[in-house]
Amino acid sequence: MNESRPALPNGPDSTRIDRWLWAVRLTKTRSDAAQACRGGHVRVNGRPAKPATGIKAGDEIRVRLHGTTRLVDVSHVIVKRVGAPIAARCYVDRSPVQPGPEARGPVLKRDRGAGRPTKRDRRQLEKLRAELPTEL
Repeated sequence: MNESRPALPNGPDSTRIDRWLWAVRLTKTRSDAAQACRGGHVRVNGRPAKPATGIKAGDEIRVRLHGTTRLVDVSHVIVKRVGAPIAARCYVDRSPVQPGPEARGPVLKRDRGAGRPTKRDRRQLEKLRAELPTEL
């Protein structure tokens, strides 16, 4: 079974970090990427990055978006937004694995329509939470 993969588009040797983050679909808009840079959430090779910071193939990029940290290595530089399968081939994702919701333990739920918890209910919940293991 021989799969044909579309060729990566030709691109320059380097480009702006905000443009690349948008082009490889790590951010939804280029202004989101620039705002993340200005907010100090983007690092290139361990250094804080401004939106106009240049990147090239081989650079390591650490991006903190929506509460998760993505660690990627640039494998191909592009400046125009491309399809998701091609964009995913432009970087190597080395992000740490995030624990799923099952790793946090059981979810405590109340019956629908039960209203606000009473003081007694709250104390029982706090007691139960204290008994649950913090790490699995």
